[in-house]
Amino acid sequence: QVQLVESGGGLVQAGGSLRLSCVATGRTFTYVMGWFRQAPGKEREFVAASPWTFGEKDYAESVKGRFTISRDSAKNTVYLQMNSLKPEDTAVYYCAATKGRARVIEGYDYWGQGTQVTVSS
Repeated sequence: QVQLVESGGGLVQAGGSLRLSCVATGRTFTYVMGWFRQAPGKEREFVAASPWTFGEKDYAESVKGRFTISRDSAKNTVYLQMNSLKPEDTAVYYCAATKGRARVIEGYDYWGQGTQVTVSS
């Protein structure tokens, strides 16, 4: 069984930065770890993904160049560094794990509870 717990959300001004953390328990090293977000009234959308070991990282166009996904295997933790934040980045951010394709939300087997990110203008 895999459990994911996110932290690091909060309120920040536009142009600011936040770093989200996702601590994983269980056998996650064969999974691709993804970050998704869901704004009020909108569908959950892909943000970024990375395998635990080797492989390319993937980013949504809307965050490319501003967000960075990374992982620390020793700590079983995946991070999402978010820079140059915009009000449109406001959403609940979720960490998830899949053995499928990174952008296919239906393929994710495990989800965290989410952490709120609010960017003020």
